Amino acid sequence: MLRKISLTAASAVAVLGMVGAPEASAGAVVGTPAAVAQSVPSAARAADDLAPGPHHRVLDSLVGTWKATKTNYLLGTDGQPVVSRDMTVKVRWIAKTGGRFLEEKTEGTLGDITYFRLGVLGFSTIDRRYEWTTFDSVTPTAMTYRGAPVSGSPSVLSIPGEFTDPGVLGPDYRGKAIPMRTVITIRSKNKHTFDLYFTPPGQSERLVDRVVYTRKIK
Repeated sequence: MLRKISLTAASAVAVLGMVGAPEASAGAVVGTPAAVAQSVPSAARAADDLAPGPHHRVLDSLVGTWKATKTNYLLGTDGQPVVSRDMTVKVRWIAKTGGRFLEEKTEGTLGDITYFRLGVLGFSTIDRRYEWTTFDSVTPTAMTYRGAPVSGSPSVLSIPGEFTDPGVLGPDYRGKAIPMRTVITIRSKNKHTFDLYFTPPGQSERLVDRVVYTRKIK
């Protein structure tokens, strides 16, 4: 039984390796030693493309325990934002995903209420883009962002998305699709910022939330 399973797995790898492989030369027959050997480099390249790489390493600076100061421009009154200075953020690579995704947990208060946020940040090696999704104790929907393809090792990540407004922009916008954008600026290994922008229909993009992270040094 074990040998049968191993053969099945090997066959699957061989098939995956042949997807996108160079066309077989004239006279080569699929299944011959030459054809199998030809598929091996493709399989290796596919494995490299799926594994965490340099774009994941850009996010290493975000790992750790942080003191966060959150400034929210939607919840304030008389033009004054709500500022929270008691937030603690813990960020780690999720080992069971093979180190492909970061988990962020934020706890503290926002105004006079208890605040919690769970975020997952990663880089899609297939789409060549950063992806960011959050779930919190204030917003009744997942906030999902998908960036444009990137290259190099950026220190500023601009990741757009869209959400259905539950009324945070006012009753006139309730139920409407609102474009949004998170900008992550990695300033150093000990400091970074998350800026959230909304673009209400018929209006210019505006900053609605800023979080400044400072590493807690033991």
